[in-house]
Amino acid sequence: MEKDMSIYSNIRALVTYGLDTGLVEKEDEIFTVNRLLELFKLDEMEEGTGEEAPKADGAYLEKILGEMLDYAYEAGLMPENDITHRDLFDTKIMSMLMPRPGEVIRKFQELYEKSPEEATDYFYKLSQDSDYIRRYRIVKDQKWVAPTKYGDLDVTINLSKPEKDPKAIAAAKLAKQSGYPKCLLCMENVGYAGRVNHPARQNHRIIPVTIQDSRWGFQYSPYVYYNEHCIVFNGEHVPMKIEHGTFCKLFDFVKQFPHYFVGSNADLPIVGGSILSHDHFQGGNYEFAMAKAPVERTFTVKGYEEVEAGIVNWPMSVIRLSGDDTERIIALADHILEAWREYTDEEAFIYAYTDGEPHNTITPIARKRGSKYELDLVLRNNITTEEHPLGVYHPHAKLHHIKKENIGLIEVMGLAVLPARLKGEMEQLAEAILAGGDIRGDETLEKHADWVEEFLPKYEKIDAENVHDILRTEIGFVFMQVLEDAGVYKRTKEGQDAFMRFVERL
Repeated sequence: MEKDMSIYSNIRALVTYGLDTGLVEKEDEIFTVNRLLELFKLDEMEEGTGEEAPKADGAYLEKILGEMLDYAYEAGLMPENDITHRDLFDTKIMSMLMPRPGEVIRKFQELYEKSPEEATDYFYKLSQDSDYIRRYRIVKDQKWVAPTKYGDLDVTINLSKPEKDPKAIAAAKLAKQSGYPKCLLCMENVGYAGRVNHPARQNHRIIPVTIQDSRWGFQYSPYVYYNEHCIVFNGEHVPMKIEHGTFCKLFDFVKQFPHYFVGSNADLPIVGGSILSHDHFQGGNYEFAMAKAPVERTFTVKGYEEVEAGIVNWPMSVIRLSGDDTERIIALADHILEAWREYTDEEAFIYAYTDGEPHNTITPIARKRGSKYELDLVLRNNITTEEHPLGVYHPHAKLHHIKKENIGLIEVMGLAVLPARLKGEMEQLAEAILAGGDIRGDETLEKHADWVEEFLPKYEKIDAENVHDILRTEIGFVFMQVLEDAGVYKRTKEGQDAFMRFVERL
């Protein structure tokens, strides 16, 4: 009986959470209780099982849902008790509290009439309160700021994506491959129950936005790598492409949401993002180190004199355009994109094509700064060689012990998203450094040995007080080198002279 009573208490507590956060209106309280009873296959609500609920926050929600999931498994409502099935079922639980998509859209549009900030504040809060953004997982991410000669870089070790156990991975492989939804960014994800190889999205809502007269969607990333990390995606499942229309769409969004920046991943493998099959942008209410980086050399392009142009002091190769007239900025961006797509400079090892395969593209980022509009164009090239099979302008092999993955939009702007393995490895490494242990002889830590030998002599004293700060500082320096590797023009005199050769061709 005690087990049964706990589920009743948790139903009451969850409905109270819904009332406190505004997910559930007072008039919907009984309705929501009954929906939860139905979900847990209970016929009635026990009286006197309510309790004073603590503050409605992520940690409290995690506790309620955790106990509900334990009950669901014991009651035979969940086939397995692994993270995959728990995530599927707790999303179903939260869907019982959710307003219908039309209600969310109407509320957003009403608030937008007052101000875009009020609308996005409401939607961001909803996306967290609904547990679509799992706050109690996000807070597990390790985050710090690393000072470098290019400014303060952001570093995060991503711990909020749960590791799937081998059984769940095997089940996902065996599961029937479905084309619905076609990908994680399709409109059809709203309300979708999910399966072992596709996350549940019953607590997910999308705001429709019109971008260049076409239907797009606006949502938040469930992993929020930075404040109000949003995704803006095409209503149709069409592939990424950097072209004239891209620049128009970026500015169209910035004009509708001037407190947000928005950027696009490049449209080629290696230098692009993880989803090239669906046209989308990422944005948010955050100022990255690249946005703060100053222009170090200005230039003027003939025929576009009203647009301010310059090279940004940044490890990657960035041209910043600025002005009052977005049409003129877009026209110059088109000119630069067309020139870069076809540009070869053998001396600088930049090849537009090899064997007919294109290599040059751009990662663009748009923002409003004061009364002016800005467009950063990051020059990219995805050529590979025998020496650098993952990409010449990609983190080189000596840095792979920290970062091996592609350098997409978020990293380009100055935020390192590092793999979860580094948390444990850095803890072990700190212990080994303090104990004078054999790092090279340790199977897990051996890959870090050259790096440690390189930086240790810089520090007179390393002890328990400072070893973790030193490791974080040095990881920041590695990320800086990662960005320098990804830069097509190096931060040397020869590299910058080569950059100017391209600029002078414009």
